[in-house]
Amino acid sequence: MKIVVIGGTGLVGAKTVAILRQCGHDVVAASRKAGVNTVTGEGLKEALAGAEVVIDLSNAPSFDPRAVLAFFDISGRNLMAAEAAAGVRHHVTLSIVGTDRVPDQGYYHAKAAQEKLVEASVIPYTIIRSTQFLEFLGGIADAHTDGGIVRLPPSLLQPIAADDVAIIVSDVALAEPRNGIVEIAGPERGAFNEIVARYLNAIDDGRNVVTSSDARYFGGRLTEEALVPWGEVRLGGLNLESWLHRAMKRT
Repeated sequence: MKIVVIGGTGLVGAKTVAILRQCGHDVVAASRKAGVNTVTGEGLKEALAGAEVVIDLSNAPSFDPRAVLAFFDISGRNLMAAEAAAGVRHHVTLSIVGTDRVPDQGYYHAKAAQEKLVEASVIPYTIIRSTQFLEFLGGIADAHTDGGIVRLPPSLLQPIAADDVAIIVSDVALAEPRNGIVEIAGPERGAFNEIVARYLNAIDDGRNVVTSSDARYFGGRLTEEALVPWGEVRLGGLNLESWLHRAMKRT
């Protein structure tokens, strides 16, 4: 089966491509570097020719709210049109748990708009909403550091490893379309500040992590459970400690 992975050279994309190729599928790792641009449409028709499944793991090149919204809108419309023309039978989009709960955060707002485009398309689909990746904990800490102190909102976190995301994305792509949403998360849920503090401590980073009711998450206001699944969820296998152990062995 031919499967096209948009963003196939990224963190989750490269892992997903490897898994699907090991299963014997014809997988195209589509990216701008490979001559496939979902914003301009360059290379889309050629990449999607004969494809049965398309997995959209694309990421906006900018975090400016207007730029992010424009990227997912234009990219989504181009991709849906190209898939319809190619006769694609299953579209899979990787989104974020909480896209509909943090409306004042630009990236989440844009991902919610992307989901609506997928739902309105004629292509059978599955939307996978994932919690934050364990690989992003360092970046989250950096973005919320003020004078050597990491200030985070009083919220819960249930981060998942990119390896687990790739496994689940591959499984979903090979299954029948759900025409709905699948939520995925790591096996461990805890206070946002405690999880980030454990990560920093493990890498010998001495920053102090505190909870502040005034803190925002990349500009967005969070409720306690905004970033964690509320209902049925598929769990990955790696918690923070096992992921750190694996990451350290790789280095």
